[in-house]
Amino acid sequence: MSLLVLGVSHRSAPIGLLESVALDPGARVRLADAVVATEHVTETVILSTCNRTEVYADVSAFHGGLSDVTDALVSVTGMPRAELVDQLYVHYEDRAIAHAFSVACGLDSMAVGEAQILGQMREALTEAQRHGHVAASLNALLQQALRVGKRAHTETAIDQVSVSLVEAGLAHAERVLGPLDDLRVLVVGAGGMSSLAATTAARLGVARLVVVNRTPSRARRLADRVGAQALPFEQLDEALAAADVVITSTGAAGLVVDLGAAQGAQRARRGEAQVYLDLALPHDVDLAVAGLRGVTRIGLADLQADLRDSSSAPQVQEVTELVLGEVAAYLAARSAQAVAPTVAALRARAADVVESELTLLTRRTAGMSPADREEVHRSVHRIVEKLLHTPTVRVKQHAAGEDGGRYAAALRDLFDLDPRDTAAVSTPPSEAVDLP
Repeated sequence: MSLLVLGVSHRSAPIGLLESVALDPGARVRLADAVVATEHVTETVILSTCNRTEVYADVSAFHGGLSDVTDALVSVTGMPRAELVDQLYVHYEDRAIAHAFSVACGLDSMAVGEAQILGQMREALTEAQRHGHVAASLNALLQQALRVGKRAHTETAIDQVSVSLVEAGLAHAERVLGPLDDLRVLVVGAGGMSSLAATTAARLGVARLVVVNRTPSRARRLADRVGAQALPFEQLDEALAAADVVITSTGAAGLVVDLGAAQGAQRARRGEAQVYLDLALPHDVDLAVAGLRGVTRIGLADLQADLRDSSSAPQVQEVTELVLGEVAAYLAARSAQAVAPTVAALRARAADVVESELTLLTRRTAGMSPADREEVHRSVHRIVEKLLHTPTVRVKQHAAGEDGGRYAAALRDLFDLDPRDTAAVSTPPSEAVDLP
């Protein structure tokens, strides 16, 4: 089996297309169900955030797996195949591993180095485990990706580069409205991004912070944690009117703030300037709000330019080198693991032969003293161990190379080992690929 990653992100597609393929929790499960039901895919993890939708899959064949995953994406998102395929990227085997590690480190994020992706990747893996969509292969990969991401944030200075989307958006709002400590901020939602927004706004010292959510208990928990006021969703209109900055990231299927609600807020504010920071995908705030007098709407597309230059920072290069080292170590460990069943089967076969021959020897040498018998046993074991040592070491040494699989196969053939007991994970070479 081999690793395949198929996805679309802020690097490959415009925000409008990302909105079309954004997946709510139910859609993620439907996509995963559709992927693992195909002929060539045995495991899958779906990662869908505000700036990416990716399918991680363990596949039996590259082209078959690629076609299966693409078909499932088209079916669940409803996107025209030709339009979707033009924006998709594909990573296979070692490139896919490198991509997973880079994503976990925040190197592929819109805000380079942001740490929120670690939580999102962990949630994606947990969801896949809960629904039975993942087994040993992808579980090992994603667990290691999470460890690599944690290393990046604890062992490097990547956090100095990381400017979250919320911080970038609030900096933009500050340029429009003035200092944050004079601004009243409303956070709509209580999920991961909304929690980050409320925490960031509180840390930056905004004048007043309010949280609104459809579930009052969640709004209160978040508000209590950051020292904000919680309001029921039924009071959204008056909360909009009282806010200088409105931050939304709810993951709702439809608009949270439509044109009418924004117009009502502006009437109540008597034209006082207001900023909507929409971090949702699909967007929460009607695009037409940007046309209202005194209103500035900031979406993900507006933040891309503000965040683009951080990818050249020296801290990014440090994490890139960390990722390269981790990929090499992962590939070496996986290759060694691939030949482990062959080595184990060889040693088991040798142990069976030794046991059989020593049992026969015992029957034929009834008069041998216990001490002599023990010495014979030790000598036989030493001989077998010495004979097995070189082929065992050689096959492990060659496991990391392209010919590792052939050495293991030769060992199975020479010693007549049952291939069903020595199934090894294949490690096809990385290659540039084209979409079907």
